[in-house]
Amino acid sequence: MNDNSKVVVALLAGLAAGAALGILFAPDKGDETRDKLSQSLKDLGDSIKDKAADEINHLASLKDKVVSSIKTKLRSVEGEYSDDVEHA
Repeated sequence: MNDNSKVVVALLAGLAAGAALGILFAPDKGDETRDKLSQSLKDLGDSIKDKAADEINHLASLKDKVVSSIKTKLRSVEGEYSDDVEHA
């Protein structure tokens, strides 16, 4: 996880904690407070899932690039090796 991802996760966690504390200290009935807290936690979970999906997609893309690069280099080395064998 890079530094930007860590910052985003920390920011989301801070927002969730602040929202939870704000809701807990709000002058609402218990049922309303629990409903608001539940919704806030659901929203946070959705945000984390979205961020995780983005990171997974990024890693899959990176893997594809690395595999492609390695295959290209292997083909190049294979071609050089074939030329050396033919000239030997």
